[in-house]
Amino acid sequence: MLSIVIPVYNEGENILPTIKSLEDKVKTPHQIYIVYDFEEDTTVPVVKNLPGIVLLKNKYGRGALNAIKSGLEEAKGDAVLVTMGDLSDDYSIVDEMYKRIENGAGVVCGSRYMKGGKQIGGPPLKTFLSRMAGISLHFLSGIQTHDISNSFKMYSKKVLNDIRIESTGGFEIGMEITVKAHLKKYRVEELPTTWTDRAEGKSNFKLAQWLPKYLHWYFYLIRNQAFRPNR
Repeated sequence: MLSIVIPVYNEGENILPTIKSLEDKVKTPHQIYIVYDFEEDTTVPVVKNLPGIVLLKNKYGRGALNAIKSGLEEAKGDAVLVTMGDLSDDYSIVDEMYKRIENGAGVVCGSRYMKGGKQIGGPPLKTFLSRMAGISLHFLSGIQTHDISNSFKMYSKKVLNDIRIESTGGFEIGMEITVKAHLKKYRVEELPTTWTDRAEGKSNFKLAQWLPKYLHWYFYLIRNQAFRPNR
C-alpha cells in the first residue's frame, strides 16, 4: 500500500483536479491523506465527504513542515509520497517510483533537473537557486539526485522510521530526509518529472524565510560526506 500525503493551505480550487489526476494515473493501491491547518481552510469542505480520503488535521501547529510531519507519521503504507495540492506534480511516474521502493530504494526523487526532466513556470530566482543547489550537490557529494530541493519524493517507511526530523522551517524537510538517508547509506534514486507552476491560487513558498534552512542541509551533507568512510 502506498500512502500519499498532501499538505494543503486553502487549495479549494485545486484539490479536486489534483485528486482526479492521482486517481487517473496511479494504479498502485493507495490511500490519500489531506493534511490541513485550520477548519476554515477552503480545502476542507471540498474533500470532507469524498470516499477514500483521510482528512487529517495538522497536530503540530500551522505550517507546511508540521503538516508534512503529521502526514508522514499517520501514513500506514510501506511507502509514502509527498506531493502538493496545486496540480504542479506529474503523477505519471508514481507507479515507477513505488516499484523502485519495492526494489530496495530508500528515497525516490522526482527530478526536474536530470535528463528528461522539465520545469514550466515558477519564479526565475527560485528556479536558478534550486537548479544550482541540486546539480552542485550531486557532483560535490555523490548523492544520486540532481534535484535535492523538490518536495515531490517517495520514501520507504523504513527510512522514515530510521530518521529523526530536525527541520524547523518548511519544505526543506524533504531535503533533510534525503540527505540523512544518503548518509545512512540508503539508496537514493531519481526519475525525470515535469513540474508545472500553479494555475490557481497563491504559492505558500517563502524563499527568503526558508533559503537558510535549505542551505543548512546543503552544507550538512557536504560537511558530513567528507568524513564518511571509504571516501
